Amino acid sequence: MDTPTRVVRAYEEFFEGYRTDPVDLLQRTFEETNDYDDMIVLKNLRFESHCEHHIVSIIGKVHIAYLPAGRVVGISKLARLVDVFAKRLQIQETLTAQVAETIEKVLEPRGVAVVMEAAHMCMTTRGIKKPGVSMMTRRMLGEFSTDRELRRDFLSFISGQQPASF
Repeated sequence: MDTPTRVVRAYEEFFEGYRTDPVDLLQRTFEETNDYDDMIVLKNLRFESHCEHHIVSIIGKVHIAYLPAGRVVGISKLARLVDVFAKRLQIQETLTAQVAETIEKVLEPRGVAVVMEAAHMCMTTRGIKKPGVSMMTRRMLGEFSTDRELRRDFLSFISGQQPASF
C-alpha cells in the first residue's frame, strides 16, 4: 500500500542532483596553502548514478586530481560535486566531463584530471547481460593534457603504483 510513496521518495533521492547548483559548491576556497602547488588527488570515491537511456544504476568510483593555482577547496566539496552530477540521469562520458569542467571553471587550477570506472546495470543485468564489465572514462585539462609525466604520475597514483617522479 505504501509502495508508491516509497518509490517517489526513492526517485527524489536518486535524482536530487537537479536541485543543487554545482558551481555554488566550489565557491568557498582556502588561500592559506603555503604556496602548495603540487597535485591534489582524491582517489576511489564511490558514486552512484542512473543511465539516462534505461534508468538503471551506474555504480563506480572516480579519481580526481587538480593542480592548485593559489587556492584549494575542501575535499568534501569535490565529493559533493560528483554527487550533484551523479544524482542526475547521465551517461558516464558526460558525467566525467561535467566534474572536470566545473572544477576547471570555478577553481581555475593549472590542470584537472578525472577518471571514472563504473559498472552499468543496463549492460550487466539486461540486454547483453555481461556482468563484471566496467567502463572507464577520463578527462584531462590544462597541464594534465599537455604534460605526459604529470599525467603518468596521476595514473600511477590511482592504479596503486609508485610514480616515477615520486
